Amino acid sequence: MAKPLYVFDMDETLINGDCAMIWNEFLLEKGIVQDSKFLSEDKRLMELYSQGKLDMDEYLEFAMAPLLDMQKEDVDALVDECVETHILDRQFGESRALIQQLKKDDIDMLIISATVTFIVEAVARRIGIKHALGIDLAENNGRYTAKIEGIPSYREGKVVRLEQWLSENNHGYSSIHFYTDSINDLALCEHADYAYLINPCPRLAVLPKRHNWTTLNWS
Repeated sequence: MAKPLYVFDMDETLINGDCAMIWNEFLLEKGIVQDSKFLSEDKRLMELYSQGKLDMDEYLEFAMAPLLDMQKEDVDALVDECVETHILDRQFGESRALIQQLKKDDIDMLIISATVTFIVEAVARRIGIKHALGIDLAENNGRYTAKIEGIPSYREGKVVRLEQWLSENNHGYSSIHFYTDSINDLALCEHADYAYLINPCPRLAVLPKRHNWTTLNWS
């Protein structure tokens, strides 16, 4: 018998916070970013994201600038440290319980996030989700670049990436359950069979009445 697939946004959905912003704060804390204005620019760009207006290329050019001269393995080690010390304890208790139950029931899970892949995969490993998709970055001489490789998992791109993943994995799922907080994920909410809005942003919060979606308040 076919089973459902559970798909999750990551930031403000599974994690009580934005992992990319937490990561940037961590880079300042570690001295990799020297300019204190870095965080104010990050906040400005994330406000555009919350409004569904972010230019992802512009954001990545900004966010990846401190890392371009670092070896990939050094960045990955820092990400693992950041997840361990700054992100894991911000996982919603409800998301932790849901993941445990789905694993017990042998239900496949997938994170699709507009955060860069090296962060998404690190978080997914630690919270127990096997499959994870983020924004893939091209690499050059063992370093990450700010150039997007393939289709970014952002807005309508999440639907495309999900369909690609389904085609590659060919499991024949009975239904798609999708969890998110963000208006940026409207296309995937409409694409899924079931949508669950976790502490939804104001623009998303007004939509369940029209779509018969479920709103959940996690803390």
